[in-house]
Amino acid sequence: MLKTSLTLLAMVISGQVHSQELQSTAGQVQQESKEQDIERIIVTGSRIAESIDEVPASITIITQKQIAAQLKVSSEIQSLLANLVPGMAPSTGTASNSGQTLRGRAPLVMIDGVPQSTPLRNGSLGIRTLDASVIERIEVIKGATSIYGNGAAGGIINYITKSANNDKALSGHASISSRFSAVEVEDSVGQRYEGGINGEVNNFSYVFNASYEENGLQRDADGDILGLKYGLSDAVMQDYFAKVGYHFDDEKSLQFTYNYYQSKQDVDLIDKVGNINIGEKTQAMPLAPGQSVLGVPQGPTNHNMMLKYVDDEIFSQTGLMVDLYKQDVENIFFYSPTLANLDEGYTGGQSLINSEKTGLRVTLNSQVDFSFDNGDSLETTFIYGIDALNDVTSQPMVDGRVWVPEMDMENLAGFLQTKLIYNDDLVIKLGVRQEDIDLTVNDYSTLKLCKKIDQCSVPVNVTGDTLNYKATTYNIGVKYNALPLFSPFISYSQGADISDTGRLLRTATVTDISLIRTEASVIDNYELGFSSDFEQVHFEFATYFSTSELGTTNKFNEVTGVYMPVRAPQEIYGYEALINYTINDAWAVNATYSWVEGKNTEADVYLGAKQISPPKATINLNWNPNNDISVAVNYLYVGDRKRFEPVDGKYVGDQGPIDSYQIVNLSGNYDFAQDWSAFIGVENLFNQDYYPTKSQGYTYGGYNIKGLGTTVNIGVNYQF
Repeated sequence: MLKTSLTLLAMVISGQVHSQELQSTAGQVQQESKEQDIERIIVTGSRIAESIDEVPASITIITQKQIAAQLKVSSEIQSLLANLVPGMAPSTGTASNSGQTLRGRAPLVMIDGVPQSTPLRNGSLGIRTLDASVIERIEVIKGATSIYGNGAAGGIINYITKSANNDKALSGHASISSRFSAVEVEDSVGQRYEGGINGEVNNFSYVFNASYEENGLQRDADGDILGLKYGLSDAVMQDYFAKVGYHFDDEKSLQFTYNYYQSKQDVDLIDKVGNINIGEKTQAMPLAPGQSVLGVPQGPTNHNMMLKYVDDEIFSQTGLMVDLYKQDVENIFFYSPTLANLDEGYTGGQSLINSEKTGLRVTLNSQVDFSFDNGDSLETTFIYGIDALNDVTSQPMVDGRVWVPEMDMENLAGFLQTKLIYNDDLVIKLGVRQEDIDLTVNDYSTLKLCKKIDQCSVPVNVTGDTLNYKATTYNIGVKYNALPLFSPFISYSQGADISDTGRLLRTATVTDISLIRTEASVIDNYELGFSSDFEQVHFEFATYFSTSELGTTNKFNEVTGVYMPVRAPQEIYGYEALINYTINDAWAVNATYSWVEGKNTEADVYLGAKQISPPKATINLNWNPNNDISVAVNYLYVGDRKRFEPVDGKYVGDQGPIDSYQIVNLSGNYDFAQDWSAFIGVENLFNQDYYPTKSQGYTYGGYNIKGLGTTVNIGVNYQF
């Protein structure tokens, strides 16, 4: 059993699994078998490779095949996750994932286990941190977890990047496509180029991939240009990815990975800001004579580097994995007149989040198997190690002012996860993690901001300090797999979170940092669910309940015009279901439904759209009449959520009423020659005129942007 686990670890971690399509019939069968095996294996839940059947939690695996199908419609990962992950809030339709929570809480986004989110000052741009073309699979673990530390209040989204094809010294692919509005073609045409090579030569393996995409103007169902706040009109995206590995022998390997991603929106347009309370949309307009674009292009720039060493048996019955990683992030936000201070000559401003992370993870796993005289067996696995992280994050203004001071976090954590499998059917997991966090902030002054001439915040001189957080979190779960028709699980897990400390610092009203309510929040997550398999049908259901004593919401201050953080206890609860039905060799259908709700229990009021999304249902229908043709139809339904009453006749904050809408996407692929295929994708096939949930729930100025109208994507792929 140990060798089996280590072999799976080598396959997934060390890059021995390839996902390229084989040309011969025999090779195709082998490839499909490998893909099915890999689809049942995850690395995110416990940091080593294990079967999904051994995890007492809700998990969604998005495969390479599913990613490729979604890319035919759009390269936006937000839409992909919304369509395929139960419990994931609908896409915002913008570059920001603010409001796109996982079960009502913010997830920790990772690339190969390297955190991409910026928890200390959550700018909600973590989901778009690489191009989807370099992803081999996505693993989504739902519910608070301490497996990876700070920022995982809602769970984990882990992008597993592509591995080399170990059957060839050289293989590769290239793709070119164009995307445009079918409602109003003018200036909407964009183009995308993507390609890569990979292979294995002797003990060396390599993957190189590059993508470059230029958007045209993004238009709604009326043909009008979508608003620019977190917009994607005329955005230029580029991604450069490299992974190089060396296998010393069958047990030891070293791998280096680098990814550069950038997305910048540079337009000669200006927003005509509407008002959601009177049903007036925000849209972009051409510049009038004498007008100019304010600020610099908005968007993220990310550098990720990781060095990974694996020894499958560093000593008897024990494997070792060491990750050393570094990430640099620069997220530039939109220009806003609310960041004004006329006394100092600022008519507005533009902020950016700078975040630098350097980390080390050491993970060991030991396995001991026991056999008893009565024929029973017990497999025990111990996963243990240390995590060290230095996260330096700040949010200055582009013009040089300091909005959020530099926060320097030193985090050292030790963990132990155990897994017991009795007679192959009963799985018991227990774990503990000890966090020790030092957060250093020097003396600083809060920024004077004026929403209006007579509506300004009051600057405060704050004395800095080093704050220490210690937390011990636990998890336990049980799963029973003896009956394929009914495999139940129950789990309890905790997560320690000091997310968005920067938001607390920038709105401080006291003179000493120790007086700001920056305490860590411990999230308790309870989950009960089951899965069922019957012939061609797979069904999953889960219900969950999570609590936190110190959640963070916002309350508008009429005097200063600033939304102030409110730390209050929260309860979030919900359920979700999924069904996969393989009708026959040609037809397959997948359907999901999720519902979530939450309250501030201290004030007994519902949580707003920043955390809670309306009910969501999806249906994905796939038709493969032969080896050359594939067609997919994706249906998304978003329900109503109207929990709040207007204040003085107007909805405020993130408490806007949400009306239902539904979207249908269509895609198709045709292999017209050996190694060549053509594809087409249509987003919003029936040109639904709608506001995404975020645009309805957020009443802040300029957020009420309509969804994308019918948009067509056509292209051609070459593979060798």
